[in-house]
Amino acid sequence: MNALLIILGVCALSVGLVTLLPLLTLGVVLLVALGAFFIWFLPILIIASSDETRGGEKICWILAILFLSWFAWVFYFFLAPLKPKHRIHYQHYHGYQY
Repeated sequence: MNALLIILGVCALSVGLVTLLPLLTLGVVLLVALGAFFIWFLPILIIASSDETRGGEKICWILAILFLSWFAWVFYFFLAPLKPKHRIHYQHYHGYQY
């Protein structure tokens, strides 16, 4: 009687695992797809959060990645910013005038 229960338990477990296999496969496929999307979207996030470029130039770099190639991200690191930054230098006066 015990042997019959063990055989039935093993059969039920194997049938349960076989029915769960498509769900597990779907989960793995979704994780891989989300990972691939994140890797594809990562350069856009890096450029969007970068302080190297501003405004229209940043939008142009993001559009270059979207429409031309992912390699535009490599060019971004070598070429950005295209225009030099305007830096304002302030002179500090450390004294009082009477």
